[in-house]
Amino acid sequence: MVAGIKVIGTAYSIATMRVLACLYEKDLDFQFVPVDLSTGQHKMEPFLSLNPFGQVPAFEDGDLKLYESRAITRYIAEEYMNKGTDLVFKEPKKQAVESVWAEIEAHHFDPAGTILNWELSVKPRLLGQEVDRAVVDENEAKLVKVLDVYEKRLCESKYLGGDRFTLADLHHLPTADYLTDTSIKMLFESRPRVSDWLADITARPAWRKAVELRNQALKKRVDSSMQGSQTK
Repeated sequence: MVAGIKVIGTAYSIATMRVLACLYEKDLDFQFVPVDLSTGQHKMEPFLSLNPFGQVPAFEDGDLKLYESRAITRYIAEEYMNKGTDLVFKEPKKQAVESVWAEIEAHHFDPAGTILNWELSVKPRLLGQEVDRAVVDENEAKLVKVLDVYEKRLCESKYLGGDRFTLADLHHLPTADYLTDTSIKMLFESRPRVSDWLADITARPAWRKAVELRNQALKKRVDSSMQGSQTK
């Protein structure tokens, strides 16, 4: 067992799931410490001492403390390069290409995808709020442009970052998985290469473990909400 690895977060948060998927890919043992977002634990001490911005997850590996999910996954992939799945390239040119697609995920795919997940999943299903169709239309158009670029890229390469699964692909998993449970699913399915790529990466055993943990956390949240409503 690798001593000292700890993830402090919420298993259904997109950022936390990136880190969990990475740890499972690397076959590393770790301690998961749940944070209750509904009570604002992430906005108070002791969590703020781990991440002053009050966002999950926080990460510890011995005396190292990190936040920002993509920085955490990069650390895990490089520090534990010889364990589990190799998620980064060693060759500078391949490394540079993988980094480009990881940046595209962070700056183009995820911003639109996260807003769409909020509007189409979180608001109506968890908060009971109405969907803002103007916001959905705006961000759907942005996502269409990104997926068109991905379709072309995946005609040239099996994975976005290169000839094998890397962080550039892994970072997409939480947002993409949530979106396939909404009407946005058709945007992925209508692009054959994107559809095949997504089916490939979401079928990975490490990702299925992260999803299982997420589903358990979501069930607890729903059960807790139901109990709360019954006592009012």
